[in-house]
Amino acid sequence: MANYRRNFVFGGSYFFTVNLAERRLRFLVDRVEVLREAFRYVRRRHPFDIEAIVVLPDHLHAIWTLPENDSDYALRWRLIKSAFSRSLVKGERISPSRAAKGERGIWQRRYWENTLRDEDDFARHTDYIHYNPVKHGYVRRVRDWHHSSFRRMVRLGVYPPDWAGDAADITSGFGER
Repeated sequence: MANYRRNFVFGGSYFFTVNLAERRLRFLVDRVEVLREAFRYVRRRHPFDIEAIVVLPDHLHAIWTLPENDSDYALRWRLIKSAFSRSLVKGERISPSRAAKGERGIWQRRYWENTLRDEDDFARHTDYIHYNPVKHGYVRRVRDWHHSSFRRMVRLGVYPPDWAGDAADITSGFGER
């Protein structure tokens, strides 16, 4: 078994990619309200800030900032995944190893995490998150994808109001604002 090493920084900001076990499924957008409730449930008990997020049919990307005295994002992801999975009717394909452990087969076991180093790293990952629906061909413009924090970022002044969020905007100054 691989020895995964995670970087835990108290009060850190992290970029995450979390995938469904079966990438052909659309659970995340089909049940987006259930996913939102799972996030709310966990955030009430274990606070963290969602700086940016995009939810696609089979995976999501997010940037979180944890409280100053906390570095336990693993607990939060475990609780979010569990709360979401419990809301779904059983029936998904489950591997023998998962069945032996009493696990569901909704999520990939692992997720990808990257500790953000500085403001430029933060900005690049934020742009990546918001551009992801365009990259995957779901929409032509970032602003047309409804399951992301893009509109909130425009309201907060992170992106200019006239920013279309299309390929020309991204390639002309990826990470620049």
